[in-house]
Amino acid sequence: MTNESNRRDFLKTSGLLTGSALLGGLPFGAQAEMAGYGYHTSANDTIKVALIGCGGRGTGAAQQALSTKQNVKIVALADAFRDRVDDAYKALTERGAKAADGTPKVDIPEDRKFVGFDAYKQAIPLADVVILATPPGFRPSHFEEAVRQGKHVFMEKPVATDAPGIRRVLAAAEEAKRKKLNVVVGLQRRYQPSYREMIKRIHDGALGDIVGGQVYWISGGVWHKPRKPNQTEMEYQMRNWYYFNWLCGDHINEQHVHNIDVANWVKNSYPVSCQGTGGRQVRTSKEDGEIFDHHIVDFVYADGTTINSQCRHYEGTFSRVDEMFLGTKGKVEGMEKRTSVLMGYNGQPIHTYDAKADGNPYQIEHDELFAAIAKGDYKFADAERVAKSTMTAIMGRMATYSGKVVKWDEALNSQIDLFPTTLAWDAMPKSLPDKDGFYPIAVPGKTIAV
Repeated sequence: MTNESNRRDFLKTSGLLTGSALLGGLPFGAQAEMAGYGYHTSANDTIKVALIGCGGRGTGAAQQALSTKQNVKIVALADAFRDRVDDAYKALTERGAKAADGTPKVDIPEDRKFVGFDAYKQAIPLADVVILATPPGFRPSHFEEAVRQGKHVFMEKPVATDAPGIRRVLAAAEEAKRKKLNVVVGLQRRYQPSYREMIKRIHDGALGDIVGGQVYWISGGVWHKPRKPNQTEMEYQMRNWYYFNWLCGDHINEQHVHNIDVANWVKNSYPVSCQGTGGRQVRTSKEDGEIFDHHIVDFVYADGTTINSQCRHYEGTFSRVDEMFLGTKGKVEGMEKRTSVLMGYNGQPIHTYDAKADGNPYQIEHDELFAAIAKGDYKFADAERVAKSTMTAIMGRMATYSGKVVKWDEALNSQIDLFPTTLAWDAMPKSLPDKDGFYPIAVPGKTIAV
């Protein structure tokens, strides 16, 4: 069997290659190679990629895939909207990236540009790897389909917007593990050298026991897309996906999941309960959809540790996007900075990390993923962890919307399903505006928690 056929088998049917019926007659070394444990293949073997979700983040992820050392070729684009497909195609082809043999690394003829709610089903079969970068509400169904078809995956965070979606992702994550499909998720701090180094030292005991902390995403707001004449409600919400929970999950989920995941990483666990407060203090127009503009949540872990979470969107105010943790021996904050310090309570540094020479973590994610795929290695299984960090953020939203204490098990088993019953441009989402154009807003004390 050639290196190329070995690699293609790993890319397309990784899970099947480890079955005893297939491997039992082979020597142990050959079994290890066939099972995807480090056999060498040529870096010039083409890895075909389909981009599902052609907005700015999806296009950026595709550019990063093209910037790896492997011979990556983008072969298909899929999005609900034609203009996004066209914009992504233009951005990806402008650089003129070419493979070692001189052929373009973006090879997307018109018949491999797919548009509509089912476009992902047409693009996924054409690739070895899929990039999933649509609004998060679509992530569970798209991830399920990629895993069903045996594809390696890079997908953006968060991975769902409600508990039913999380349960689907968790089930698909188990299937991806069984099939030995590499799955990397875009919580890039997990791939950032400064975070990796400092949190390893925390886990090794440099700060003692972690007894508290705070995580922040405090910033201004994001974009709006004005409603257009004759635009259906479905299209309006899809264009303004950030402001609708079935698509985004509120900014505690879409943005702040980064910092919440760091808290879970530092604690090496997930909270057992939470309580919090939130609302709409500044961002209160009909264009702001149904999401809050601030959330403050206390996440409580099994050992009694409380991590306080703060996120808000207020223009013209103090900004902070980072994390701080307190241990029995010292504290740490600013792990995203060029120089980060584990500091003892005596004022002396325990460890200092200089990040000036570190690479871009967004690029590192793709470098490591595509290197593993090219070698036939199975190394990455991010989906379960990120599903649970996404669930942490969703649980926080449940607490701020309801004003109740919410426990992990009841949150994860919630039957509240935000996703529309039907996906079509003339179909109606579940949250609709009143006669004045305002959407229903959660009211603590009245809104059901789970």
